[in-house]
Amino acid sequence: MKLLVTGGAGFIGSNFIYYWLKNHPDDDIVNLDNLTYAGNLENLRSIQNNPHYRFIKGDICNVDDVTAAMHAVDVVVHFAAESHVDRSILSPSIFVMSNVVGTQTLLDAALKQKVKRFHHISTDEVYGTLRLDTREKFSENSPYNPRSPYSATKAASDHLVRAYHITYGLPVTITNCSNNFGPFQFPEKLIPLAITNLLEGKSVPMYGRGDQVRDWLYVEDHCRAIDVVINKGEVGETYCVGGQHEELNNLDVVKKIIGLLGKKESKIKYVKDRPGHDVRYAMDWTKIHMKLGWKPKYDFDKWLEKTVEWFQSNQEWWKRVRSGEYQEYYQTLYAGR
Repeated sequence: MKLLVTGGAGFIGSNFIYYWLKNHPDDDIVNLDNLTYAGNLENLRSIQNNPHYRFIKGDICNVDDVTAAMHAVDVVVHFAAESHVDRSILSPSIFVMSNVVGTQTLLDAALKQKVKRFHHISTDEVYGTLRLDTREKFSENSPYNPRSPYSATKAASDHLVRAYHITYGLPVTITNCSNNFGPFQFPEKLIPLAITNLLEGKSVPMYGRGDQVRDWLYVEDHCRAIDVVINKGEVGETYCVGGQHEELNNLDVVKKIIGLLGKKESKIKYVKDRPGHDVRYAMDWTKIHMKLGWKPKYDFDKWLEKTVEWFQSNQEWWKRVRSGEYQEYYQTLYAGR
């Protein structure tokens, strides 16, 4: 089987490529990534010469790039997206182009190529926010209520994917996942930002009181869920994917990281909350468990510790990311080709 992975040089995409090649070694993967600020080919350095892996630098909004990458592909796994809420507040038009127009471009090409499956990666944020004083969780039946430019564009892309299935018969599946964490995560999100700031002796910014609750999912659990949906999921269906731990707010998470690194809680710096900040996310993964047998297996505390250890052991990687030097790797790798 041949897969096209969009955004495969990013955090979740690169982890997925490693996972897939390990668990499906006879399959071929084409990685289409435009190498924007969050795309880093150094993430995939150890497999760059694997005969089952090929990288194409290209834009999902560009019809020619997408058509070339889609050639003879059986399955599309669509990760590519602008994903940081703070950046969407500052520059929403970039998110509309990548997340909406880019998805539509891919859907058109998938129709022409007659792919066997178009799997779309989405987010719990399309459902909006939950109250802190309830035990309610998001499910596949929750109404859409996006509250940021990022989540609004992801909601739009979800609707497009479903529309292409209903209107044109494109075989699609969707997963809406909770917040991922793990190796290779760009240090702008909460967990890697906290780890890297503390390792550099800096403070950790904390929005508001830090009482926002997130549902944390270790990245390999997410990859396992995508695998089972592609191979066993019903065409046209959506599956919610979440973690297994007790609910934690952002302040709790940062305090755990501070404890793991032996730092002091005085390193927390409270800052003005961002506009429209969602209060709580929680995912009900009953459907994917009952229908497909998936459940998360990676404990939050244990794998948070392992994630901290990964960033401690790979300081050259994240320091190059922070300085922007990682963007030179593509030029070095492909110079003269």
